[in-house]
Amino acid sequence: MLAFSLGLVSPDASAAMSREQAVRMVQQQTDGRILSVDTVRRGNRIIYRIKVLTPEGHVRVIEVDGGRVDSRGRR
Repeated sequence: MLAFSLGLVSPDASAAMSREQAVRMVQQQTDGRILSVDTVRRGNRIIYRIKVLTPEGHVRVIEVDGGRVDSRGRR
């Protein structure tokens, strides 16, 4: 059985987080297998959408706030 849930994880709002750091954090928190990672921009924020298969067999999409970027996409 597969379940789908969406959560937003926001570490320290002032800290920028790399894609690799976001994946590592989700992997540690869920003890799951990463299926995919997408990077999206919402306004002046970078969001990592991480799809993970949990040990229970559920597929979850977790959004991690990667931090602010300027108008040129730089942190």
